[in-house]
Amino acid sequence: MLTLKNVNKTFNADTINEKRALIDINLHLKEGDFVTVIGGNGSGKSTLLNIIAGVYPIDSGFISLAGADITEKAEHKRAKLIGRVFQDPMRGTAAGMSIVENLAMAYRRGRRRGLGWSLKKSERTKYTELLKSLDLGLEGRLMTKVGLLSGGQRQALTLLMATLVKPKLVLLDEHTAALDPKTAAKVLELTQQIVERDNLTTIMVTHNMKDAIRMGNRLIMMHGGKIIYDVSGEEKKNLKVADLLKKFEVSSGDEFADDRMLLS
Repeated sequence: MLTLKNVNKTFNADTINEKRALIDINLHLKEGDFVTVIGGNGSGKSTLLNIIAGVYPIDSGFISLAGADITEKAEHKRAKLIGRVFQDPMRGTAAGMSIVENLAMAYRRGRRRGLGWSLKKSERTKYTELLKSLDLGLEGRLMTKVGLLSGGQRQALTLLMATLVKPKLVLLDEHTAALDPKTAAKVLELTQQIVERDNLTTIMVTHNMKDAIRMGNRLIMMHGGKIIYDVSGEEKKNLKVADLLKKFEVSSGDEFADDRMLLS
């Protein structure tokens, strides 16, 4: 479903602020893979998602999605293939529009526009059922402005919007980091349900090592712009946080020093 071959990305090349963000990244995801990505600050996690989404062009290498070469494709042309949820709950929705308008906009992503009724009764019924599945009481608030919702409600709605029309790939960039623990757990539970129900190929960046171990069928650890550990199957299921820390020290030759991840 997704292939990255010898991908490199450097910011501020040939200056005093040069930063090699990604170095010879090779990655292959099969359809239905749910990959969690961990690593310290500056390891390249978010840059990895951004180059897949097309936010930044790569310096060299190759990227394909669902069998198509997307290396040179602009971000807006990749958008119909990729669903994305950001760390900031405010980024994935239009605050001044209602819940139903946000969902309708997401449903039409990548489609040709025409003249006709903007929202049919069958579509409204569909949205009501989907919102009901979130178990957040939003199914009776279709006309509520999204800006009036809590951060957790907005993030759950963003997740629903990102997967409303089944994307080829879902990118989750620390999408629970800005939420309180109880709300974060709820959003993660919804994430698991939606990914498993629709067999979505997913990459989830997280700062929580327990979540990285518990969720998905594969775990990737990054450091210094490189993938230093890639584990799946039974080996992943049997991992403990202590194992990850030890693996980091062995693979990187350095001590893990990200307080945020250690505290999580």
